[in-house]
Amino acid sequence: MKYYLVAGEASGDLHASNLMRSLAQKDKSAQFRCFGGDMMEAAGGKLVKHYRELAYMGFWPVITHLGTILGGANLCFKDICEWKPDVVILIDYPGFNLSIAKKVHKLGIPVYYYISPKIWAWKSWRIKNIRRDVDELFSILPFEVEYFHRHSYNINYVGNPTVDEIEAYKADKTRKPALESDGRRVIALLAGSRRQEISRNLPIMLEAIKNIDCIRPVLACAPAIEPEFYDNIIGEADIEKVYGNTFGVLESAYAALVTSGTATLETALFDVPQVVCYKVPVSWAARLIKKFLIKVQFVSLVNLVSFSEVVPELIGGDMNADNVHAHLVPLLSDTIERRMQLEGYTQMKTILGPAGAPDRAAEQIVNLLEIKADKA
Repeated sequence: MKYYLVAGEASGDLHASNLMRSLAQKDKSAQFRCFGGDMMEAAGGKLVKHYRELAYMGFWPVITHLGTILGGANLCFKDICEWKPDVVILIDYPGFNLSIAKKVHKLGIPVYYYISPKIWAWKSWRIKNIRRDVDELFSILPFEVEYFHRHSYNINYVGNPTVDEIEAYKADKTRKPALESDGRRVIALLAGSRRQEISRNLPIMLEAIKNIDCIRPVLACAPAIEPEFYDNIIGEADIEKVYGNTFGVLESAYAALVTSGTATLETALFDVPQVVCYKVPVSWAARLIKKFLIKVQFVSLVNLVSFSEVVPELIGGDMNADNVHAHLVPLLSDTIERRMQLEGYTQMKTILGPAGAPDRAAEQIVNLLEIKADKA
């Protein structure tokens, strides 16, 4: 069968590539074509366009690059029409992907979604688009099942692929350590995967750790961001940089400062205590968004999965150097704050369930397509 996959950022590229490998095991005739990244291409996909050409975040960057984004969406839809896949599989990236779903659904091609749009957090009106345009949704967050059921839409929870990715990393005996120990405790800095995120969060992180002695700050750099961009922010600060190996950095880390997103979950699965940091451009806007638009109590995946505040979240105006410093310091020794986070991580892992998410998703996808083919 022919599978067309669309991912719009580094984490989606990783999750999609593992799903493609699982699909190839279940379907020996599988062919892949994709909007995505290097990992999807390495997994056997014919890469039509790289996500770095379309990865814009925030109101103003999206508006100023709207022509590029719309052009990418038109190219994607045209390519789908010409290739005529058996299914289109969308991975997260909701603004772009739901527009593709609307067009593809009208063609009669099945639309499957792997990694749901986070409509439980905000833009809940998108449930109408999902009901109308998405045939099957494969969730990687357990609490989403009940949310979508309440909105009269049945989804499939397949487990969380980050569990698989970290288990595979740890099982790789050929891997080399990202860092050689020098006796200092490594503080991992995970400042996001997009330029806008990094430029807002990284300077505050650097200021927060400036006066902490005997630590070794290491910045996990996003693979799609050029070194010069980081260098301009870091300046003369003594910060090590590791490119394209976040897991390697976390494996060596004692604590971490993490921009909200999949990285918070990755950090927890490596048992690294963390402070979640997410700066937005205007503090008053952040307060309004949180009060009127965001529909959940927490923003980090660790806390959302756990239904409790396992890790501290410094969002908007709360994200400043003094607050980050005050929350990080207790994690740098054997304190009650550190022990409570590690206990919370254990409970979170139980809720997420065992590894095997890509395989379970692939099996369901192939079975559904075979049933559809038999009925045709």
